[in-house]
Amino acid sequence: MTYVIAQPCVDVLDKACIEECPVDCIYEGERMLYIHPDECVDCGACEPVCPVEAIYYEDDLPEQWSEYYKANVEFFDEIGSPGGASKVGKYDTDHPIIAKLPPQAEGE
Repeated sequence: MTYVIAQPCVDVLDKACIEECPVDCIYEGERMLYIHPDECVDCGACEPVCPVEAIYYEDDLPEQWSEYYKANVEFFDEIGSPGGASKVGKYDTDHPIIAKLPPQAEGE
């Protein structure tokens, strides 16, 4: 089991969760943050600090955002397990589910 970042994060990228994560498993894509399913230790530190309530425990992910589990897992198919987001910085890509979304931020 792992935590998943869902639609409310798209185009927001607040990053409060990154600061709270003790294992550095939250990676930044172009439009969204992603939790590495193998690096996450399920501590839950990220969930309460998310200002847009985008982080859910896998089993608690709302049905309308169920595809975000797939997006979080598959984002790392080519990247693998770098062993910490701070080592690699921001990726200039997103999972196709995220990339095809229209702008989500207010005012766009």
